[in-house]
Amino acid sequence: MVITSPQFLPDEASLLEALLAYGADRIHLRKPGCSEQELACLIEQLPPHCHPRLSLHDHFALAERYGIGGIHLNGRNPVPPPGYRGIVSRSCHSLSEVARYKAGVDYLFLSPIFDSISKTGYRAAFPPQVLDEAARSGLIDRKVVALGGVSAQKMPQVRAWGFGGVAVLGAVWQQCRTVADARVALSGLSGQ
Repeated sequence: MVITSPQFLPDEASLLEALLAYGADRIHLRKPGCSEQELACLIEQLPPHCHPRLSLHDHFALAERYGIGGIHLNGRNPVPPPGYRGIVSRSCHSLSEVARYKAGVDYLFLSPIFDSISKTGYRAAFPPQVLDEAARSGLIDRKVVALGGVSAQKMPQVRAWGFGGVAVLGAVWQQCRTVADARVALSGLSGQ
C-alpha cells in the first residue's frame, strides 16, 4: 500500500494511477489539514475505476460521493461514520493497540517498524525481539501491515515477522516524481 505525501504534488493523480497500475494494492489519501474540496479535486482527477482502491484518512463523506473503497481511522477520525460498509483500517503505534483494535477492522498499520525514511528523528518503536515474540504469539498476522522505514532491503525481515503487507511513504515519494518512476519506486516491495 502507498500513503500519499502529506502535501499535494504536481500531477499527483497521474502518479497515483500509475502506482496502482504497477502493483500498489491500495492508495491511502492522507493529506492532514487539507480541505474537503481540495481532496475532492484530487479524487476527481483519478479515473473512477481507481476509486474502490483508495482509502481516506479524512473527509469520510467523500467515500460515498465518489465510491471510495475504504476509510482509515486515526487520532483525528477515530470512528467510522454511522452505517459505513466499506473497508476500515486503523493506525496503531503499540502492540496493545493492535490487540485492542484488530478484531474490529479489515487491517491495521503498526508503526514505526523501522526508522522512518520520511520523518526525520522518527525512530523504530519496537526492538526486533519484541516483534519476534508478537509474531510467534500470532499478534502480528495477515491483518497487520508494517509501516515506518520500510524499503525493499527490509522486506525479508518484514516477511519473517509475518506482516500481512507493507505501507510505504518515504520509500516511494523520495523517488517517484514522474509516471515513469512509479514502477521503479515499487520494485522490490511486492517481491516481484
